[in-house]
Amino acid sequence: MGQIKVEKNVGGIEGLCVITPAVHGDNRGYFMETYSQRDMQEAGIDIIFVQDNQSCSTKGVLRGLHFQKQYPQTKLVRVIKGRVFDVAVDLRSGSDTYGKWYGVELTEENKKQFLIPKGFAHGFLVLSDVAEFCYKCDDFYHPNDEGGMAWNDPQIAIEWPEVKGEYNGTASAEGYTLTDGTKLNLSDKDQKWSGIKDTFSF
Repeated sequence: MGQIKVEKNVGGIEGLCVITPAVHGDNRGYFMETYSQRDMQEAGIDIIFVQDNQSCSTKGVLRGLHFQKQYPQTKLVRVIKGRVFDVAVDLRSGSDTYGKWYGVELTEENKKQFLIPKGFAHGFLVLSDVAEFCYKCDDFYHPNDEGGMAWNDPQIAIEWPEVKGEYNGTASAEGYTLTDGTKLNLSDKDQKWSGIKDTFSF
């Protein structure tokens, strides 16, 4: 496992991992392996990824919280430009940490990667002027399979950094800003999700 450092079960949540690659730099720049199946397997992570995705978002954009209903995906996410706060919420039925969240700052400088297993909701908030976000998935995209939950559900109580505003009973971004005054920017769909207790019943 020479090229990566793996912190397992972060936040006390089984399966969540923060991965830090080895970066080799000098006065010309740097080189790193962004993914090695061999290193992952040596770390006890045996996953076959089949699709890579990339998005670009501006400051204040919050995407999430999303999950797949019938075709759950494991995701390996990272930021190649800018800075985001990335969050996973445990939705696994019977899990000791059901409903618990963990967040990690992913930046182009720290080059950390966040491994999110099947059975989690996922979202991120852009804290830089622009952020480019990349992620691997272990299943292909299936149209109409996306579900979601309110990003500001008080029952989950995610501590989004730099966010100011008061919960008004919905996932609406109205009244929310970053500390510098940037308005929070969510899709229409992400402002209509319900909280965890109205989304799942076990």
